[in-house]
Amino acid sequence: MNFELTDERRMLSDSLRRFLADTVTPEATAAATEGATGFDARLWEGLAGLGAIGALLPEEAGGFGGAGFDLSVVFEEVGRAGAVTPLIESGVLAAGLLSDLGAETQADRIEAALAGEVLGFAHGEPAARYTLEHVETRAERAGGGWRLTGRKAIVGFARAAGDVVVTARTGGAATERQGISAFLVPAGAEGLALHDYPLNGGGRAAEMTLDGVTVGPDALIGPAGDAFDALERVTARATCALCAEALGLMETIRALTVDYLRSRRQFGQPIGKFQALQHRMADVLIEIEQARSAVINLAGHLEAGRAERERHVSATKNLIGRVARLVVEEAIQMHGGIGMTQEYALGHFAKRLTMVDHRFGDTDHHLERFIRLSAA
Repeated sequence: MNFELTDERRMLSDSLRRFLADTVTPEATAAATEGATGFDARLWEGLAGLGAIGALLPEEAGGFGGAGFDLSVVFEEVGRAGAVTPLIESGVLAAGLLSDLGAETQADRIEAALAGEVLGFAHGEPAARYTLEHVETRAERAGGGWRLTGRKAIVGFARAAGDVVVTARTGGAATERQGISAFLVPAGAEGLALHDYPLNGGGRAAEMTLDGVTVGPDALIGPAGDAFDALERVTARATCALCAEALGLMETIRALTVDYLRSRRQFGQPIGKFQALQHRMADVLIEIEQARSAVINLAGHLEAGRAERERHVSATKNLIGRVARLVVEEAIQMHGGIGMTQEYALGHFAKRLTMVDHRFGDTDHHLERFIRLSAA
């Protein structure tokens, strides 16, 4: 099997690496997190201009990629730079769901997202934890449109979004797959309230309350009650993107640690010459290669049938979570006290990599899910 990138993907990777190396700085990242949007506007405009958003969507939706390896190329470079962006929320989840459920009726919104307009994505709820089908937010018919009532948790970059893709239940019980619908809701709609806060790994999110938010009939994306399958597909893609970003973060943490071992001297020689540290670093390198293999494997199975795809999603996310914990712990221990300081680059990358395990299901969740899927 040939694991080499195509010429187009290699060019995109090289372009992104150069742009991100010149644009992403610790000062800009810290300022963006404290700002209103949670990300650097210049960085976001540059990514849109380079085609990073277009690479996440298929040609029929206006993009030029959309395959698993397109996702992995973009997000590995984003992770390598430690960039904080709404690419997953806007480009993979929101635009992806619009593309999957309503590519023709929502073509203008997808086009706007490709041009750099941020779309929000509100699905997770306070009581849902990682259960994708747990939706208590209700949507009821009101006149010719819909009225939405409920709460959404950890809506990434909500303050920056013009429109938000919101999932709500139009039928069924709170944990049934059937009955979940998707709606495109203006961020400034009456009855929609946001409680905004910074995230530990950079960026911002919000708790969203929908108190009788009324939208028109054209706000419904796709058939009513049939959004779960599409929701599961775009979540699988977002998980692949997050795992690729984690791989890029690991590579940068590895490089920082190796450089430190070569430059930090103790007892008259670089500490990297001590055999115990060499063995620990070798273990880290092996685990990172395992993680790379898992990401490649998942990227190649995103178009497989549901059962096979979801098994690979859970297997990869579990492995990435375990390797991420090892990489962060070993890097900080080998750096010593400097690894805990805010001023040193490792701190930002370590926090972002640590938080990967808390999105789209942690290691325990995906281990149990993998067992259930395999038994079925």
